[in-house]
Amino acid sequence: MEAGAAREDDGTRTKKKVLFLCTHNSARSQMAEGLLRDLYGERYEARSAGVEATAVHPHAVSVMEEIGIDISGQRSKAASELDDIVFDVAVTVCDRAKQACPICSTDVDLPSRLPKARKVVHRSFEDPAAVTGSEEEELRAFRRVRDEIKAWIVETFR
Repeated sequence: MEAGAAREDDGTRTKKKVLFLCTHNSARSQMAEGLLRDLYGERYEARSAGVEATAVHPHAVSVMEEIGIDISGQRSKAASELDDIVFDVAVTVCDRAKQACPICSTDVDLPSRLPKARKVVHRSFEDPAAVTGSEEEELRAFRRVRDEIKAWIVETFR
C-alpha cells in the first residue's frame, strides 16, 4: 500500500481516504476504521460501511476500549450512504463483502449509488461475532481478530 498523504494541486497535503467494507459493518470493519484512525489518522481518513447496516457490536466497542480506542461513537452504515465519496482504497475485510461486490465501484467517473474507490483490496478476517460460547470466549475471539487487523494495518499502511 502506498503510504502517506496525497498532494493537492496547490501543494497542500490531503489525507488518503480508506473505506473498510464488511457484511454488516458491526465488528471487523468498525475495528479497522478505529485502528487506522488511531494509528495513522494524520495521513488517512478512515471510514467503514457494510452491505447492510446493523449496529456496532458491543464486544467490538469493549475490546477496542481495552487498547485505548473509543469506537462507541461510530455507527453502522450501509455502503450506499457513502455514494458521493471517492476513496483511494476500499478494503473488504470479509469474504461475504467481497462476494457481494460490486458494493464498491472502481470506475470513479461512472455515476453510481455505490461508493467509489481507485483501488479495492481484499483481506479477510474471521468473523468474531460468529463465535459462540461464554462471554470470555467471545471476547477472546474479538481480541484475536482486533490484533490481527491491527498487525495487518501496521504492515500495510505504515
